[in-house]
Amino acid sequence: MSFLLFQGSVAVYMLSTAAYLVFFLNQKAALRRTGRAIFLTAFCIHTANLFARAIETGHTPITSHHETVSFFAWSVGCCYLSFRWRYTVKNLGIFVSTLVLGLMLVAAFSSRGMVPLPPALQSWWLPIHASITLFADGFLALACIGGIMYLLQEREIKTKRFGLFYSRLPSLEALDKLNHHCLSVGFPLFTLGLITGSLWAKQAWGAYWHWDPKETWSLITWFLYAAAVHQRFTVGWRGRRVAILSIVAFLSVLFTLWGVSFLLEGVHTYVS
Repeated sequence: MSFLLFQGSVAVYMLSTAAYLVFFLNQKAALRRTGRAIFLTAFCIHTANLFARAIETGHTPITSHHETVSFFAWSVGCCYLSFRWRYTVKNLGIFVSTLVLGLMLVAAFSSRGMVPLPPALQSWWLPIHASITLFADGFLALACIGGIMYLLQEREIKTKRFGLFYSRLPSLEALDKLNHHCLSVGFPLFTLGLITGSLWAKQAWGAYWHWDPKETWSLITWFLYAAAVHQRFTVGWRGRRVAILSIVAFLSVLFTLWGVSFLLEGVHTYVS
């Protein structure tokens, strides 16, 4: 059942991305509403898929590479919908749906096998730590998307060549507010993820910190976002510099999630 729901969610995410793309090109309001409705439908199917997978495996589906990528895609969608409920950012949907679809395609080509949990993962810390961290990554993904949109819009304005993006992207001020909101939510959640991870490590391995490659890169990522938050809220950085730092920091997030597991050996290797 979970496999059919997963396939269905991928197909509907494709339709949503296609609708958003057509809207991005011709700017017909009806297509925006259609894309939004299809995306919400895909998200609901995806939610059902995660519940079905949890029932089939007997644990929170955030342990294999397939499950982690799928849950990350779901968290990005959830963060977007929660943000969209309160704020409107012009054409954010096309960028978010493209990212979510890309993640789902990665998950689709990953092994969907169900294997028993290693002893260290047989803990109630699993849903707490992993879900908090991936929700944080969802908001940080939106900050990265906002940064990319900011740089695209800024380039059009600076060169005074008002092409495809200028009339279709939000104002620089709106994109800066998007970055502000996502960092304000994502960074505290990421910090909480590090804290719960340390508490879990103490329970599982007897020490709060092992300088495992994934722990080390998580700390590097935290420092990057701490720098972005400090420069933004204390020094007063806005615009281009924070946008670039948000993009660079999110690349560190992606490397921490998957690059470390594939390239470096450590106690977290089996997680992804």
